Amino acid sequence: MTGLSVGATADDITQTLVEPGGETVSRRLSDLVEEKPVLLCFYTADFSPDCTKEWCAIRDFDWFSTGSDVHVVGASKSSVGMHRRFMNEHDLNFPLYADTDLELASAFDVVYRTFGVSKRARRSCFLLDEELTVRYRWLGEHWLDPTRDIPPLTEVYEGVVEALDLDSQETFGF
Repeated sequence: MTGLSVGATADDITQTLVEPGGETVSRRLSDLVEEKPVLLCFYTADFSPDCTKEWCAIRDFDWFSTGSDVHVVGASKSSVGMHRRFMNEHDLNFPLYADTDLELASAFDVVYRTFGVSKRARRSCFLLDEELTVRYRWLGEHWLDPTRDIPPLTEVYEGVVEALDLDSQETFGF
């Protein structure tokens, strides 16, 4: 399990996307990147303590929610109903893919078997351009369980700014 490398092209997977208002739509990755680059963030499951901390941090890190240059999208194996409750409980304003079969995580080579038992997505972030090319990536590397790492948001921010050649002072309001 290495995760797609920078420069690789992601498969155009279609999964159910839960929008912040609770609506669901079957959405291809290529549909999302038509508007602007996508920062696709894989995480373990809704309501796990580490994931709650991660998504609340992303929500609170202003550039994710106020920026117009990048679309943040989450993905986990949690169901549509669980995503709705998670988004509502934590006032999240990012769409979440319900990757219940881990097809999306498999396409990005981030499926992991926790302690050799339960399959889940390794915590990771991939910046995709309009051609589904990976422009930046961050992969969790916890020595025992790579689903436990939480993305270092400042590092991710700087990686996105550099990959897209953005002016960090004028972009995202950071």
